[in-house]
Amino acid sequence: MKTTNYILKLEEVGHEDVPIVGGKNASLGEMLQNLTELGINIPAGFVVTVAAYKKFIEHNKLDDIIKEIINRIDLNNIESLRRGGLQVRQLIKNGKFPDEIEKQIIEAYTILSAKYKQEITDVAVRSSATAEDLPDASFAGQQETYLNVRGPESLVNSVRNCFASLFTDRAISYRQNFGYDHFQVGLSVCVQKMVRSDLAASGVAFSLDTESGFKDVVVINGSYGLGEMIVQGSVSPDEYIVFKPTLDTHTPIIEKKMGVKDKKMVYGDDPDERVKIIAIDKQAQQNFCITDERALQLAQWVASIEKYYSKLKNKWCPMDVEWAVDGLSNELFIVQARPETIHSQKDNGKLTEYKMDDESRGDKVLLKGIAVGDKIAAGKVKIMYSLDGRAGGLDGNDFMAGDILVTDMTDPDWEPIMKKAAAIITNKGGRTCHAAIVAREMGVPAIVGCRNATEILADDQYVTVSCGEGDTGIIYSGNIEYRKIEINVADFPKTKTPIMLNVASPDMAFQFSHIPNAGVGLAREEFIINNYIQAHPLALLRHHQLNDKELSAKIAQLIVGYENEETFFVKKLSYGIAKIASAFYPNKVIVRFSDFKSNEYKNLLGGKYFEPDEENPMIGWRGASRYYSKDYKEAFGLECKAIRRVREKMGLKNVVVMIPFCRTVEELLKVQEVMSEYGLVRGELGLEVYLMAEIPSNIILAKDFAKHIDGFSIGSNDLTQLTLGLDRDSSLVAHLYDERNPAVKAMLSMLIKTAKKAKVKVGICGQGPSDFPDFAKFLVEEGIDSISVTPDSVFKTINAINSVEKQIKNKVSALTEIQE
Repeated sequence: MKTTNYILKLEEVGHEDVPIVGGKNASLGEMLQNLTELGINIPAGFVVTVAAYKKFIEHNKLDDIIKEIINRIDLNNIESLRRGGLQVRQLIKNGKFPDEIEKQIIEAYTILSAKYKQEITDVAVRSSATAEDLPDASFAGQQETYLNVRGPESLVNSVRNCFASLFTDRAISYRQNFGYDHFQVGLSVCVQKMVRSDLAASGVAFSLDTESGFKDVVVINGSYGLGEMIVQGSVSPDEYIVFKPTLDTHTPIIEKKMGVKDKKMVYGDDPDERVKIIAIDKQAQQNFCITDERALQLAQWVASIEKYYSKLKNKWCPMDVEWAVDGLSNELFIVQARPETIHSQKDNGKLTEYKMDDESRGDKVLLKGIAVGDKIAAGKVKIMYSLDGRAGGLDGNDFMAGDILVTDMTDPDWEPIMKKAAAIITNKGGRTCHAAIVAREMGVPAIVGCRNATEILADDQYVTVSCGEGDTGIIYSGNIEYRKIEINVADFPKTKTPIMLNVASPDMAFQFSHIPNAGVGLAREEFIINNYIQAHPLALLRHHQLNDKELSAKIAQLIVGYENEETFFVKKLSYGIAKIASAFYPNKVIVRFSDFKSNEYKNLLGGKYFEPDEENPMIGWRGASRYYSKDYKEAFGLECKAIRRVREKMGLKNVVVMIPFCRTVEELLKVQEVMSEYGLVRGELGLEVYLMAEIPSNIILAKDFAKHIDGFSIGSNDLTQLTLGLDRDSSLVAHLYDERNPAVKAMLSMLIKTAKKAKVKVGICGQGPSDFPDFAKFLVEEGIDSISVTPDSVFKTINAINSVEKQIKNKVSALTEIQE
């Protein structure tokens, strides 16, 4: 009688073998065969095939009994689901392996152990279902994984437990939700050599931004120890974002955020304790879990895996990868890779935006966390510590459709509850924890890693959960009204005049990149300094001399994870600029040097020690006059260093710098002299320098300014108030403020003509063209080179400009006909 081979070496399987080894194993085998030659490490192992699972079920005569139990389950009743799932799992766990299968598993394990010169090596035992990692559903976390399994008996038990995990409560519910037949799904098991990440770090990486679907980055999440802690949401991981287009030539880590890594999972101390959780010392918590060099190596590997799978599938195939660093060998390994299943299926022809118009909502903020998705929802808070209420709080039966789920963290058993939730809020977790993965898949807004949501929020409290304001999710008290805006990209007409965007928040940049645009006409450093850095640059550099212990303590807390105060400012500013520059690469991104007024600088941490009291800060010590001043030059130098870092280290040479509020040509030259002291020289490495044209002297002396710059950008707000001699913040003269005033238009006309003659670019960044079609018509007729507006005005502006361009074209055609 012929013996069936129920075991395959991992390197013997490939992407076409999903029916016999499941999605996870097929992917690992495919990489072992084809990507190891690129230097990508994948631990060796073997596969227990789907045929073994089916033979096990048949041998124990479980098929009909399981069907009967499953058919009796009421999937809308959590108790019924829990009871039925437990029955099925117990039946499988009590089952016995046919002798030939058990013998083959043990033989394969003995060979694997010998490969690593060990009698009984440590392995990871992972389930791999035939329906997982399909294009329309990931089934992530549906079945079990067992780590640090040693010895034949323990291995056989773990394989049997994996078989049973095909019928966990969440797997039964999930398959039902997606319309999969429980009995058409088979289970294979991967037995793979463990990577000793318990002595180093591990995590997850995606070859796209998980929230916006932006294609050009690798997002890495990592923490100390074995990777289960990240998936479980027990820690908030460190996060790195790496820009793919310049990865081969530069070191483009465009963002780094430190997580909260207070514990880790490591190997247990005795045979009955495979793994355990231990605390991490304070010093390690304040360091990133991997080096920048390691993050770049990992990003290269993830990009290579994506490239390989995209070629294999003949279409873009973003990847979701699990990685681990071995603390003994200090080598990096890829332990899993699967296709990403959310954004790869999205209709990119439609833009959806959720917008809040309540300007006073800042007063209603309850807490913040990490935003998952970009939606907004409102409802009543239901705090749950466990599904059955044993840990205090509500149980699953108290949770109604449309409620807001608030909990410490979720695991896959929570999925039946999660699918009823209007939104999900957790204390723990990062962008790749279970709650985030499932919320993304279900299209439910979630805010994870809030730390103390279960303490701050109360049962039945009505809240609004907003993931529509960038990477940071915000929970507001009460019902904040919002609008859902949907636009088809095909509806955007093409315009001859380039339309650029004004982008303040780096957190929104990836999302805004999907809007048709010609680059960024204005990226303000002030937003980044205010939100990312929070401290006055001179306070960072000189706080030790001020003898203010409270200030020094706050700064010490701010710079955790950075070598010193200067490095903190330079890197943080560079990350903010780089995130915007990468989102719109290779289009131009015009970054304006900081233009705080003295009263605004004073509001920054430590600012009161370095800022004067001015009667009229609007026309006081601001813009260019600061940059060469002995009292501020050192701080401006930090901005120059950040720009250099973005352009030269990250390779984002699409960054153009702009000098604001420059009163005289002499000032411009002084600023450029200081820039060159810090390594920023116009023309070197393609650096362009623009001038903000916002003072009448910029217009009157445009011919002289133009000799030293590459372009003008009209700041119509300041230009209007200084031309008309009014304070735009004063309600007494507000009725006189109008960008369309003949005096202002005369100024604009003069500038555009002078710029054209001098062969330098001239654009405008302001709302006027989108708010007033007649103003847009005037600018287009004058020959403006570009118009830059806020993202929410793009559609309106493009339509207005398109209409104006059509009118001009028709007028020209009519004149041509008359002349003929």
